[in-house]
Amino acid sequence: MPIIRILTEPELRHIIPLDVDAVKCTEGAFRALVVDNAVEMPPILRLDVPESRGEVDVKTAYIPGLSGFAIKISPGFFDNPKLGLASTNGMMVLLSSKTGLIQALLLDNGYLTDVRTAAAGAVAAKHLSRDGASIATIFGAGVQARLQLQALTLVRPIQEVRIWARDHRKAEALVEQLKLEHSVSVRAFADPKEAVSGSHIIVTTTPADRPVLHASWLEPGQHVTAMGSDAEHKNEIDPIAIARADLYVADSLKQTRRLGELHHAIEAGLVASDADFQELGEIIAGGKEGRTRDADITIADLTGTGVQDTAIATLALQRAEELNAGKMFEC
Repeated sequence: MPIIRILTEPELRHIIPLDVDAVKCTEGAFRALVVDNAVEMPPILRLDVPESRGEVDVKTAYIPGLSGFAIKISPGFFDNPKLGLASTNGMMVLLSSKTGLIQALLLDNGYLTDVRTAAAGAVAAKHLSRDGASIATIFGAGVQARLQLQALTLVRPIQEVRIWARDHRKAEALVEQLKLEHSVSVRAFADPKEAVSGSHIIVTTTPADRPVLHASWLEPGQHVTAMGSDAEHKNEIDPIAIARADLYVADSLKQTRRLGELHHAIEAGLVASDADFQELGEIIAGGKEGRTRDADITIADLTGTGVQDTAIATLALQRAEELNAGKMFEC
């Protein structure tokens, strides 16, 4: 009879922290997407529940050489905080690449997605921001805002952090939390333009459906990582910024043309629909150049890919097997 390993969120938090290994795992997923032509990653399956400000994404990918592949169900219901609930949750199912049988059920409530998303931000900053980047501005005050900072500190010498959110009280609350977690200067800003001025790395982590970061605010040498635009209606970055950037990089060009920040620049007529841009995996693999000058303005458009989910789920199963974590279920 097939045996399934079941892991809960507390168990997964214990065995998969947001650390250097998680960043390396995510970096490897980006590389696999462009290096191995046999990777299979279908388009994202998406369901909207507009009356509840809800959405559900289903992502998957097969990476040759891995023993399994993940199918992830990822809901985001953005009115949940009003009910005292988290905005995101979900689960991953890991199936055997040989038999298709279920290997593991990862009841992570979205935790693994949070980790790999934050790790992706670190990978983008590692390859696209200036080496000595030490001032970070984060738009948003949710879980991902906190994790993006944690991930950034793994790859850059962050010394100053600026937080902006549409609800300034939430920004101030996040600042107090971050002060307990990091020995760096942390401050909440009421004015987003002021928060951006002089910053080295800007990360947007909001579900905004209209730009919160304007092109006119960007300065030479800055790097922007857009994390929130993982659906057609979401838009955090002024489309003009995409057209003007010295370097625009996609996680998956096929995806960002359809639902990322690039999608809005195309719709606005600022970028041709067939314009060719680099993917982050190409820069990681050494096939394409990243930042070439300190003065470059670089933008990473990260919509989230199934290869990242398969990679982090595979790492979780490997760690669980090594530590004999989780419960075994015979079916």
